[in-house]
Amino acid sequence: MTKGTLGVTAGVTLLVALLLLPFGSAAAQDWPSWRGPMQNGVSDQTGLVSSWSVDGENLIWFQEYIGRSTPAVFDGRVCANGRTGDGVAKKEIVTCWNAEDGTRLWEHTFSVFNTTVPYNRVGWGSVTGDPETGLLYALNVDGHLHAFDRDGGIVWSWRLGEDLGRASGYGGRTSTPILDEDRLVLSVIGSAWGDLGGPPRHRYAAFDKATGDVLWVATPGGQPADLNTQSVPIVAVVGGQRLLIDGNADGRIYALQARTGRKVWEFHLSQRGINVSPVIAGDTVYIAHSEENLDEGTMGRVVAIDATGRGDITATGEKWRINELAVGFSSPAIHDGRLYVIDNSANLSAIDVAGGTVLWEHSVGTVGKSSPVWADGRLYVTEVNGNVHILEPGPDGVTELDSEDLEVEGGREAEIYGSFAPAYGRLYLTAESGVYAIGDPEASFEPAPAASPDLGPESAPTGTVANLQVVPAEVIAAAGETIDFRLLAFDANGQPAGEASASWTLEGLAGSSLGGSGEFQASPEAANQAGRVIATAGDGSAAARVRIFSPLPWTEDFESGRPGHWIGGGGSLAVVEEEGRKLFRKGPSRTGIHRHAIYIGPSTLSNYTVQADVMSTERGRRRPDIGLINSGYTMDLQGNHQRIEVRSWAAELRMAERFPFAWDPDSWYRLKLRVDIEADRALIRGKAWPRGEAEPAEWTVTVEDPEPVRQGSPGLIGYSPIDIYYDNVQVTENPSS
Repeated sequence: MTKGTLGVTAGVTLLVALLLLPFGSAAAQDWPSWRGPMQNGVSDQTGLVSSWSVDGENLIWFQEYIGRSTPAVFDGRVCANGRTGDGVAKKEIVTCWNAEDGTRLWEHTFSVFNTTVPYNRVGWGSVTGDPETGLLYALNVDGHLHAFDRDGGIVWSWRLGEDLGRASGYGGRTSTPILDEDRLVLSVIGSAWGDLGGPPRHRYAAFDKATGDVLWVATPGGQPADLNTQSVPIVAVVGGQRLLIDGNADGRIYALQARTGRKVWEFHLSQRGINVSPVIAGDTVYIAHSEENLDEGTMGRVVAIDATGRGDITATGEKWRINELAVGFSSPAIHDGRLYVIDNSANLSAIDVAGGTVLWEHSVGTVGKSSPVWADGRLYVTEVNGNVHILEPGPDGVTELDSEDLEVEGGREAEIYGSFAPAYGRLYLTAESGVYAIGDPEASFEPAPAASPDLGPESAPTGTVANLQVVPAEVIAAAGETIDFRLLAFDANGQPAGEASASWTLEGLAGSSLGGSGEFQASPEAANQAGRVIATAGDGSAAARVRIFSPLPWTEDFESGRPGHWIGGGGSLAVVEEEGRKLFRKGPSRTGIHRHAIYIGPSTLSNYTVQADVMSTERGRRRPDIGLINSGYTMDLQGNHQRIEVRSWAAELRMAERFPFAWDPDSWYRLKLRVDIEADRALIRGKAWPRGEAEPAEWTVTVEDPEPVRQGSPGLIGYSPIDIYYDNVQVTENPSS
């Protein structure tokens, strides 16, 4: 992780999810997050247009862009993410424009790697802006989380796959970060290390929004039913507690204390993962899904849940349900006693929230993925196949005020997955065809921050400590580095109770004693290590998870078991004794896919060589793939194809080259992958040879990348419907040449 500092005034709070505000309050000008400042798809903007045209009517400005999600409008800017480039230059892009005239302010492009997500799904999750600080947050489709300043500089970043074990499956569904007080909260699905290792789980991580320090990580649920979900949390105060509420990959809805991550209640909704984000009004949560229901053989349901409960409220918390309404991807909007939902077939329904009665239905296309927005007495709706609608809802139906079809070059319908963003008296929209600013061109342009909504009263702090939290909660550091830890205290309702005095101890770590100060210096001489820093105060304790990496070279022969600092891979990995020695075995997964990556170092490394001995088994005609990862590049020894493939992006095979290489099962081979990063290219070279033979002088494969990935973790990769083995792993610094 990289960090920066930011000079901001503490104490000013941005809230991005809340109970419904009464209309007539201060105008919410910004639309800084996907569902708006009230996190419910509702804006109190007025003066919005009821018609427009791609040919010019009420189109104030347009910029060519390939976007997939909803823009963030804040601080006088429009910011979005998407995809750009062709062939070897395919990348993810994050861009900000001047909201008044569309002038491009800055943009960053990012290489996509260590993922099987295809190019047309890049830019899935929406960006999130912070009007308080001017920071913009973006989660790339391959798990890179960035915080940008107003000028586009990167303030801090995490590579969530390599650093925290986030899985990056082919589906591409990517969550959107949200802001609450001083926290950036994000859902992460995957397998990490230590007590968060093993089978993948859907977790929530809270970061300090200014520094990127991890504040807490929560694992409220069990085995995910789907490793690709996109539900985005909301924040609300219910019963005096500030709650984070979200749909999980295990089919449940969870409410966690927003400041601590402690679980308050759960509601089991679906057999599969939840992709719809909740909304809340008063103390009732509304959410939907389109998978198989738990208690009957039907598909899809919209439910109202009593959010005041505790524990498992599946049997007691449901207020009403509508069966067989398959709303699987579009999140609801709620206004004036009506819940507006779009089902998977793009039928817009209005539901009376008091009793769960469907009042009317209206078709807006054929594929429903984006979410409706209510503003200025109208519904602004998009549909996947280029359809854009402005609708006026009534008691018994809607009036179609305007309908536009967006196209890309060649006349194909432009894909639209994002929603409208009402702000500054305008409507902003991002689609595959570009970015649109829609409004009255004669109206004045007066950007203003969103009003901070009132979530309602929280319980008064009791001062009685019920929960402790060590910050930072997750640390990646270098040998000899000093880390300052703090112990925070919270009462039973999650209210802050200040910093606590503590006694500090180390578990599995070599370094200086923390004493009473919370300062820890990792031993400069220690090898790679993983463990915990534990703080004890009174009868309670809390811990931070710490991984320390020594300078290269590293070697691993598994005689001491699986290295504690290795990350990812799930439950099919184990150190076993074979042939009279310890080996690292990757077997077939019990469920799901058989392909896994294991990262064995920090994501900041570059200009190094990784080497390992590998062996595969064989069953019938089934042979596995075995490979190495270096700085985002993979060298894959492919069994069924009898070849070596070098790539950085598996789904697109960007810069990929293939080389014939015959190899046998039940025989050991030595693989070696070196990557040199130069000013305008990466030079990727690999070798493979039988382990008992002398290393060949020439490289087996050599590939150049004119769009270099400049740093990344070393790792092992395997596709293993049958067992594969690794031994004698080494990572060394490249010699100067």
